[in-house]
Order: sequence, then C-alpha cells, then structure tokens
Amino acid sequence: MTTTRRLVTHSALGALGTIACAAAGLLTPGFAAAQADALKIGLILPMTGPFASTGRQIEAAARLWMAQNGAKVAGKTVELIVKDDAGVADTTRRLAQELVVNDKVVALAGFGLTPLALAAAPVATQGKTPLVVMAAATSSITEASPYIIRTSFTLPQAAIGIAEWAAKNKIKKAVTMVTDYGPGIDAEKFFVDRFLLNGGTVPEKLRTPLRSPDFAPVLQKVRDAQPDAVFVFLPSGQGAAFMKQFAERGLDKAGIKLIGTGDVVDDDILADMGDVALGVVTSHHYSAAHKSPANQKYVAAFQAANPKMRPNFMSVGGYDGMRVIYKALEATKGASGEALLAAMKGQIFESPRGQVLIDAQTRDIVQDIYIRRVEKVNGALYNVEFDAMKGVKDPGKNR
Repeated sequence: MTTTRRLVTHSALGALGTIACAAAGLLTPGFAAAQADALKIGLILPMTGPFASTGRQIEAAARLWMAQNGAKVAGKTVELIVKDDAGVADTTRRLAQELVVNDKVVALAGFGLTPLALAAAPVATQGKTPLVVMAAATSSITEASPYIIRTSFTLPQAAIGIAEWAAKNKIKKAVTMVTDYGPGIDAEKFFVDRFLLNGGTVPEKLRTPLRSPDFAPVLQKVRDAQPDAVFVFLPSGQGAAFMKQFAERGLDKAGIKLIGTGDVVDDDILADMGDVALGVVTSHHYSAAHKSPANQKYVAAFQAANPKMRPNFMSVGGYDGMRVIYKALEATKGASGEALLAAMKGQIFESPRGQVLIDAQTRDIVQDIYIRRVEKVNGALYNVEFDAMKGVKDPGKNR
C-alpha cells in the first residue's frame, strides 16, 4: 500500500477553485493550461516501515527548501508529489513509472536505500528523466543510469576517513561489522583496504541482514576476537538497537572501541542512545553540530518547522537535492530531460555541510568528510567534529 501527498502553493481562492473543478469534473481549458505549466517533482521515499526515519527526514528538508525558496520557478508552479514505497524495490519501480508516464514529472528524487535507487534507474533512462539520489550510498549507483545525480554521499567516502583516523590512533586490530547489502559491502571493502594499507589487521569480517537484524550473536563474535576496535556500518535507523545490544554485551566495558561511518550515530536517534554512545568516533559528511553560519541557519529553520526533529545527514541530502533541481530548472527556464540533467552537472555551492560540487563527469558529489566524536553539548549528545578531509571524491570511482 502506498500513500501520496502533494505540496502546491496557490492562493486560497485558487486552491478552492481547483478542488471545486476537480470534484465536479469540469476541468476548464484554463485549468488544463495551468496544470501543463506545473513543474512536477516525484519524491519516492520509505515513509512507512523500518526505514521511515529516512523518508521523514528527507521530506521535511524538501518542504523546508520550498518554504524558503517559494514554489515558483521560471514562472511555473513547482509541485512536489511524495510517494511511499515502504522500502520495497518493486513498489519503487512501479511508482517511478507512474510518476514519469502519468504525472510527467521533470525529475525523480529521494530513494532511501540502494535497492530502491537501482529499481528506478531503468525508468529514468527510458523516460530520459533526471533522478536525484538523496540518500542511497552504494558507490556504483550513478553507473546504473546516465540520468542519475547524487546529493547524499558514498560509503567509500565515509569509510576511508575513519580508516585513516584509526591507523593514526593506536588501533592495530579491528573487526568489521556491516549490513549485508551494497553500502555495507562498500564500507567493509574500503575500510579494510585502507586499514590494511596502513599496517592494521582484520581478523574477522562480519555481516548482518538488512531487515530485522539480531546483533547479539555477532557482537559476541566481536568480543571473542578481542580487537582494539570494531568498525560498524548500519543503515540509518538501526543504530539505537545496535547501541543497546553493544552495551548489554559489555563491549563498552571490555575496552573495544566503537568506530564507524556516521550512520550508526545518526543525529535523528542519537539523543535516545544514552551515555553508551559517548566517545564513539565516526567519519561522515554532516553533523547537526557542524559549525558554520549556513548550518546554524539550517538547523534553526528545520527545527522551527519540525519541533520534535533534529536534522540528520539524510535531511541534508534532501535539502541539497531540491537546491540542485531548483537551480537547474531556473537555468533552463523550466526545461526537462537532457537540458535539465546538463544544468545539474557541475553545480558548486555552500551546503549546510560545507562546500559541495556535483562532479560533471561522475554525476556524484564531492564534499568534505569530517571525523567526529560523540560528546555532550549543553546536556545533549552531538557528533562534534574535530578533523576533516577536504574535497573528497568517491574513491569507488577509481576502481
């Protein structure tokens, strides 16, 4: 079952007129022309199911961009069509087809997990419709269609940062524990390759299922291996359950450091993890604690619009994704297809995460990767940045 929400800015009178006409089936030529002038963006997200936090964050950020920048581009109304795929790839593919064929969207966007982005890739190619990946992070995604642009990150970008830090901080022996699908395999490969290159050893490489994982038996294997650290990648939303079991198994008391990519201490759920998360070191492209005027404004605006939420790395992928689409529509005066795609390539701008570039050749994002430690700031847990790798391209594209 899917749900759909539409966000359109009209005057109150115009909105009432639209509803009345639609209800009566009396769509006038003027109304049809207005609909033809709409620039529709299809946002496909997991709004229900185990990965709903991803969808919630991205939708909130996309709506914030529109609230701040208006719903008119090149004299046309922008319409955001939000569809829930519940994290199921077959549903993603069907929704993408409906949006391209029936709704005639100028762009597809969202895609909370790698299998979902890959399911929609052929639809983007066949329909010559730009597809903006705002979340999914397997390196190879952009190779699945020449119409894919990414505004999130890749796991190789994040994994090499923490591998470099570990090697410089007396971590000689590490076990890896990743989710067994594309991003986890990327994270494992690039962490291990860089860690071994720097003289470390990896006695165990452990994997957990994407859905309904039980971390306890895997964590027991970690404890039995007695490493200096365990490197962890988990998809957004699973970190709280993992941290609970990490503490229950006593790994925090056994002297085993927890390191990883930033997904495991996702800002959206960090506050609920408790003090067991203190001291966890990760590498990632965004933290709500990032110190820049642009981010301070973003966090304040996001929380004003969503009082019970803290923006996380998924949100910034959605916010910047809307920026890329808007600026391309402005540059092309509302064009679609190849022209819109070309206008997305090469964009460089100041994001809440720092300066970013959409690489014109790879269509992937180039960005800073930060080393962060979980600390208490004014009584709340935050990922506090203390080092950075500047302008990191996706290492996966160098294979």
